[in-house]
Amino acid sequence: MINSYAGLDDAGVAIAAARAGADVVRTSYGRPLARIDKGAGDFATAADVEAEKAIFAVLRAARPDDAVLGEESGQQGASDAARQWLVDPLCGTLNYAAGNMLVAVNVALRDGAAAVADPFSGEVFFTSGETAWVRRAGASAPLTPTPATRLVDVNLDPPFPSAPGFRAVDLLAGPGFVERFRPRVVSTTLALAWVAAGKRAAYVTDGGDLSGSVHFAAGIALCRAGGCVVTGIDGAPIGATGRGLVAAADADTHRALMAMIHGGSQGPSGLWSRALGAQAALVRPEADVQAGIRRSVPEHPEA
Repeated sequence: MINSYAGLDDAGVAIAAARAGADVVRTSYGRPLARIDKGAGDFATAADVEAEKAIFAVLRAARPDDAVLGEESGQQGASDAARQWLVDPLCGTLNYAAGNMLVAVNVALRDGAAAVADPFSGEVFFTSGETAWVRRAGASAPLTPTPATRLVDVNLDPPFPSAPGFRAVDLLAGPGFVERFRPRVVSTTLALAWVAAGKRAAYVTDGGDLSGSVHFAAGIALCRAGGCVVTGIDGAPIGATGRGLVAAADADTHRALMAMIHGGSQGPSGLWSRALGAQAALVRPEADVQAGIRRSVPEHPEA
């Protein structure tokens, strides 16, 4: 049997795999689909499962020695493998099940190439790990981030590990936010690809370390390769000790969002600092609280 993926570089493999998943998602749309309960209000559909199978088939054919972590089927191969693919076959399952086409298919090689496919527009956003592009109608164009739309997508899905210090809903309610930006909530990491493509000014979500998340890895790779500013909500680099994600089209937008997250409308120390201070008071003498806050909140978040 001829391996049709022979000779593809990692970006080509990511594109082929994402397209294979997107084909399943698109053709299954609108059909009655069985649901698989995952607990805590979360579920997968038969389309999630079948799309992941299609993606895995491409990855096994193209890179048989690589490990793969899929949202639905878990780890395939050694978890500490030198090369591991991260797969979210249908990001936006609740949208999809409700008849909403705002979904994405995410495929990423950890610390390498990645692709995000929009099953319904036909666009595939991809990166080699160094540059970022979009392919539509057979042609490719470089991704160019810009804050011109002023649209900031905010993830309101749980969990919220940084509450009460940070709540995305509080960010949306701040007068400074609505004066400068316009909020959007699409509930899919397709919005991360849109930041890299200039369709969104920024994307904000709570969470822990998202760098190895099947949901976020591909979008983060696109944003980084496209030249966006990418940090946690604490302004620190994304990594093992990271907190959530802020991906902004440019440094000015990132600085503005950091100021709102850390300052907000509740005075110069803001909700984030107030919460850190309350936590510190539980474990330190009162005299140490302010010093603890200053150490925990960077004065100049990375931009």
